Amino acid sequence: MIDLRSDTVTQPSREMKEFMINAQVGDDVFSEDPTVNELQDYAARFFGMEAALFCASGTQTNQIAINVHVQPGGEVICHEESHIYKYEGGGIARNSGASVRLLTGDRGRLNVEAISKWVNNPEDVHFPLTQLVSLEDTANRGGGAIYDIEEIKKISSFCKENNFPLHLDGARLMNALVETKINPKEYASNFDSISLCLSKGLGAPVGSLLIGSSSFIKKSRRVRKVFGGGMRQAGIIAAGGLYAMKYNVNRLKEDHDHAKLLEATLLELKWVKSILPVQTNIVVIELEFPEKRDEIITELLKDGIRIMAFGPGMLRMVTHLDVSPDDIKKVQKALCELTV
Repeated sequence: MIDLRSDTVTQPSREMKEFMINAQVGDDVFSEDPTVNELQDYAARFFGMEAALFCASGTQTNQIAINVHVQPGGEVICHEESHIYKYEGGGIARNSGASVRLLTGDRGRLNVEAISKWVNNPEDVHFPLTQLVSLEDTANRGGGAIYDIEEIKKISSFCKENNFPLHLDGARLMNALVETKINPKEYASNFDSISLCLSKGLGAPVGSLLIGSSSFIKKSRRVRKVFGGGMRQAGIIAAGGLYAMKYNVNRLKEDHDHAKLLEATLLELKWVKSILPVQTNIVVIELEFPEKRDEIITELLKDGIRIMAFGPGMLRMVTHLDVSPDDIKKVQKALCELTV
């Protein structure tokens, strides 16, 4: 089965499993797990930030960050398609008692002009206090779109001038950095906190990192405990993330190349209306005949290819480390032979 539904379906390699089995472990709630500590230190150094915290998921790291940054009744500015709003179960309201200002933007990306228009006047008691701006890079709903670093710098400067933090949902940040070749430390210097997923394209079986200042991570550790996220001998799973950070970053370029091959094939097919220009490992397809969406999914499944619906008349394919060059050729052939 060739599974292109998401890069969350990756399986740990034999080498990663051996690395995990041999990991030294301790009690992470006491900060005594050596492998967790090594992973956190490695990530913090990688991004030139002071500290990091290993958590169960990207949703958990995002929600912890929001809880630390925002007081109940505050407001978070984010894109209307952002993961923190759309796919985290209403956590901003439930966990932090905050409201959300949803903005439109290009393929899931915001600009400083749009943000500046919606910062509430702190002197007007009718409105919640703007307390956080959150960006997503790459933007999932935007088909893996990458932020322009110059726009990030503008947004970062604006947030500093207005004295509220800037968070990054960097679930697929490594994809962006590999494609743009921007120095991770330079990139991270624009943010107060970063959430980084280890279990997508990087191939770890579970886990995400929250990265920021020492004081921010100290507060985050307490929130993680309150959210039920304190783990004991977590080094076994943290080792998968450590292996991924050390050995699976540069190979992400292969996934991007594979996605571009699929894009080239799809652009030649009559049943494809358009494709969001591929920048990383996500291919989003708009169908010429929207009502054929589920039929296409079913027909490809007969050929051993799994893809997913991505909205009315839309499909998504995501390449990852378990999709080989031969797999891509098989998918290309199946797409060309598909009669819709």
